[in-house]
Amino acid sequence: MKKILMTGGGTAGHVTPNIALMPALKEAGYEISYIGSYEGMEKELIKEQGIPYYGISPGKLRRYFDWKNFSDPFKVLKGYGEAVHLIKKLKPDVVFSKGGFVSVPVIFAAKHCHVPAIIHESDLTPGLANRLAIPKAEKVCCNFPETLQYLPDGKAVLTGSPIRQELLHGSRERAIALCGFKDDRKPVLLIVGGSLGSKNINNAVRSILPELLSNFQIIHLCGKGNLDASLQGVVGYAQFEYAKEELTDFFALADLVISRAGANSICELLALHKPNILIPLSQAASRGDQILNAKSFHKQGFSYVLQEEQLTKETLLAAVSEVYEERDKYRHAMESSSQQDSIQVIMNLIENVKK
Repeated sequence: MKKILMTGGGTAGHVTPNIALMPALKEAGYEISYIGSYEGMEKELIKEQGIPYYGISPGKLRRYFDWKNFSDPFKVLKGYGEAVHLIKKLKPDVVFSKGGFVSVPVIFAAKHCHVPAIIHESDLTPGLANRLAIPKAEKVCCNFPETLQYLPDGKAVLTGSPIRQELLHGSRERAIALCGFKDDRKPVLLIVGGSLGSKNINNAVRSILPELLSNFQIIHLCGKGNLDASLQGVVGYAQFEYAKEELTDFFALADLVISRAGANSICELLALHKPNILIPLSQAASRGDQILNAKSFHKQGFSYVLQEEQLTKETLLAAVSEVYEERDKYRHAMESSSQQDSIQVIMNLIENVKK
């Protein structure tokens, strides 16, 4: 049987694309194993898939001063030794990495053991972990045309991001029942602020709720602890802290989406052809990757971008009105994108590089 070793962790964005690939890998006859950190959030996500999971010491390399910078290199070396041992034990034909610091020793170990490795970079510019690992990889997949300039010639492949196929098969009827919507004539606006929500987005949406509800029914995923009790029972407004399996159904019902600009999230919007307004995390709250992601999607005609610093009642209301009016233009741009079959493209790469 063919064997693949997958790695990636630290955030859900370093795990969910790996999970999205797993059904195709199983169908192609691959035995899958996974390396993550000892107790990283990836551990439970992967175990839920019934995939053998192995923990190693992750360490972290920082671009700023921290006393842990003196001890973490030893953790990375320990992780490298553990990864070498596991690769020799598991004997994979290929390694596939979604990034995060836990993946760095795995990719280095794969090179040491002469096992070909493929890396997937989600953001427009590679993060530090992937920048360290790219020289050891055979191929590097990416989501954005602009990313190709940051990657070595001969290694870079524009694939898009693997999307969980169940996202394409949501039920509008289940979503209507979950939200308690009564009016099936009004379009639906879905607001997704990330797992922790966004105070700024939540406040902006709620400040124009009467105006929005005159034209839309609203599904608001506002983040843990961010429900507004005073809005419970408002007709046409359904608020949830977060959604798991239900998200598939909410997407099926949505006519327009307001979202952050994390790479995996916006690739899901692209795959679903959902007209959208992106409000990327500000430079002050991140390394700026969401701003670059959003700029690329705007340039390709997939998204309307509203910077967080410009988010007001007026700008949000104007954006919603404009994007809904021009929704067919956005849908057409997304439907015309070449980044529609990422799973098959990546599967072809895996087949081509494996030992």
